[in-house]
Amino acid sequence: MAISTKKIIDTKGTFKENLLTPRFYTTNFKEMSELDISSNREEIEAIVEEFRIDYNRDHFIRDKEFLTSWDFFDEKTRDIFIEFLERSCTAEFSGFLLYKEISRNLKKENPLLAEGFSYMSRDEARHAGFLNKAMSDFNISLDLGFLTKTRKYTFFAPKFIFYATYLSEKIGYWRYITIYRHLEKNPNFRVYPLFRFFESWCQDENRHGDFFAAIMKSQKPLLNTYESKLWSKFFLLSVFVTMYLNDLQRKDFYSTLGLDTKQFDKHVIRKTNQSAKTLFPVILDTENPQFYELLDLCVVANENLIRIEKEEHSQFSKFFAKIPFYFLMISSLFKLFFLPAIETKYIWTLA
Repeated sequence: MAISTKKIIDTKGTFKENLLTPRFYTTNFKEMSELDISSNREEIEAIVEEFRIDYNRDHFIRDKEFLTSWDFFDEKTRDIFIEFLERSCTAEFSGFLLYKEISRNLKKENPLLAEGFSYMSRDEARHAGFLNKAMSDFNISLDLGFLTKTRKYTFFAPKFIFYATYLSEKIGYWRYITIYRHLEKNPNFRVYPLFRFFESWCQDENRHGDFFAAIMKSQKPLLNTYESKLWSKFFLLSVFVTMYLNDLQRKDFYSTLGLDTKQFDKHVIRKTNQSAKTLFPVILDTENPQFYELLDLCVVANENLIRIEKEEHSQFSKFFAKIPFYFLMISSLFKLFFLPAIETKYIWTLA
C-alpha cells in the first residue's frame, strides 16, 4: 500500500497573522446592493460581457512540464517557493470568498453587479486551485475548507473595498506581467512552469481592476471630493508600503528569478501609480527622493521588529525594545502620507 507524504496545511501554525499577512474581508452587503450604477452602466455591462466570454477558461491546465520532479530544489529554494505559493493561494482564496459573498447578497437587488462579482469569484477560485495544485508538487497543500471556517474577517465599508481591491488587482497585474516579461527574456531563471501562466493570469487581474474602476466612476463622491483625495493617497500608500515590506523580507525568492527586489518593486509601484492616474484625483509623487528614503526607513523598522520578536526574551522586554522602531515606522508613514501629492486633474463628470 502506498503511503502519501503530502502535508496538509491548516495555517494554524504556518505564519503568524500580522499587518502584512493576506487577510479575509467582509463588508456591508446591503449598502452595496443599493448602489445606483446607472450613470456608468454601459461600461460596467461591457466589462461583465468580457467576464462572460471567459478568455481563460482553458488556460489553467497543467501540462507535461509539471510532471518533472522538483526534488532537485535545495531545501532553502523549496521553502521559498512553498511560502510564495501559500501566501499567493491564501490571497486568491480570500478574493474568491469576498466576491462570492458579495455576489450572493446582491443577486436580487443589483443583478448586474452580482453577475460581475460571480465571474470574479470564478477567476479567483481558479487561481487559488491552480496554486494549491502547484503546492502538491512539493508534497504540501492548503486546507482551504479550514481557512474558510477559521480565519478572522476584517470589516471594510464598500467604498474602502473599492479603493483597496482596485489597487490590489492593478498592482497584481503589474507584478505578474513584469515577472512574465522578465522570464520571457531570461528563460534560464524560469525554474518552475507556473510562471508561464502569468501573462493570461495578469489579464484576469486587469479586468477585475477595470470592473472596480467602472463601479467607482458611477459613484462621484469616491472620486470628486476632497475626502476622496485623502482616501486615494491613503490606499495608494497602504498598498505600496505593504508590498515593499513584504517583498524585501523575501529577497531570496526574487533573486531566484533573477530579479533585484527593490528595482522590481520600484517598477511595479511606478506602473501602478500611473494606472491610478486614470481614475484617482491624486496619485503619489514616487519620484520625490524622500519617498523611497522614507520607505527604506520603514523597512529598517520592520526588520528590527521582526528581529526583536525572534529573540528569546520576555514579552515585556520585547515590548520596550520595539518602542523606538514602532516610532520610526509610524513617523515615517506619517511623513510619507504628507508628502505633496500629484493632482491628476482627472474629474469624472457623469451625471
